[in-house]
Amino acid sequence: MNVNIQLLKSICEIAGAPGFEKRIRDLVIQTVTPHADEVRVDNMGNVVVVKKSKKNPDNKKVMVAAHMDEIGFIVTHIDDNGFVRFHTLGGFDPKTLTAQRVIIHGKKDLVGVMGSKPIHVMSQEERTKLPKTTDFFIDLGMTKEEVVKYVSVGDSITRDRELIEMGDCVNCKSIDNRVAVYILIETLKTIKDPAFDLYAVFTVQEEVGLRGANVAAHGINPDFGIALDTTIAFDVPGAQAHEKVTELGKGTAIKIMDAMTICDYRMVDFMKKTAETHQIQWQPEILTAGGTDTAGVQRMGKNGAIAGAISIPTRHLHQVIEMAHKSDIIESIKLLNACIEDLDQYDWSH
Repeated sequence: MNVNIQLLKSICEIAGAPGFEKRIRDLVIQTVTPHADEVRVDNMGNVVVVKKSKKNPDNKKVMVAAHMDEIGFIVTHIDDNGFVRFHTLGGFDPKTLTAQRVIIHGKKDLVGVMGSKPIHVMSQEERTKLPKTTDFFIDLGMTKEEVVKYVSVGDSITRDRELIEMGDCVNCKSIDNRVAVYILIETLKTIKDPAFDLYAVFTVQEEVGLRGANVAAHGINPDFGIALDTTIAFDVPGAQAHEKVTELGKGTAIKIMDAMTICDYRMVDFMKKTAETHQIQWQPEILTAGGTDTAGVQRMGKNGAIAGAISIPTRHLHQVIEMAHKSDIIESIKLLNACIEDLDQYDWSH
């Protein structure tokens, strides 16, 4: 199995800030429709893809969630000189924004640059302080009269970065969580016969509070839930062994907990045993800060779900670029396929 770089590239590069997922949603629908029994879009904008099981006497349902949205910004003000102020949609590390290109999605897409006060005119105190997102503005190189022809308060803004291959890794903006969108699409293409009815949900607005997953889980009411998302790989110089969370190239990660979810012990055990049975490389994940759609899938159905998560180790998370290892992506696809097909082989009563 190889990573389909062209498909991953198109998924990562397309725009889709929280609440503005239409472009990525249209791409997902176009790609998955030939591989689904049913495709629908709910009122929140989640894409719900159904594949029916041929061997499901109890009509059980498994929901797999991968969020489509990426961290971004929204236009809040255009000043008299045409500079654009913004608010964040999702969490950013402000120090990574300096002089980075972004795209404002107005009446047409406009490339701008994140501007801030030049270091040459900063006071000594200013030089030693960490920047805040409010220190930045977007420079479009245009007068206000030109800017307002195309840009309005409320327009979305995304990062401008192409996907490239670096060694054994892929590097792009929005690896979080477009790599999981890619994994779920590849799984829908290859899954032979799910043990239970499969509801593959491409969710919206995860980066601002798991909003899409909450609504989707409430409507589907799954018996089992699996979230797909990135996680921290802090395997870089200066990291202590206990800080790493995960490492690139060491396989897919099986979530034990994050700040919003303690995964069901049965699902964790099932995933570990499934990985070992199918000789899939994996590593454990405990993330003490941050959350994923796992929380919504686990708790927002009417009966709750036996839920866990498959996580993709990622360096430079929530920065201008993010990086994942191709072999970890492949192992994640293998584990998701195996879990969906083997769900009925485990004793869930213990």
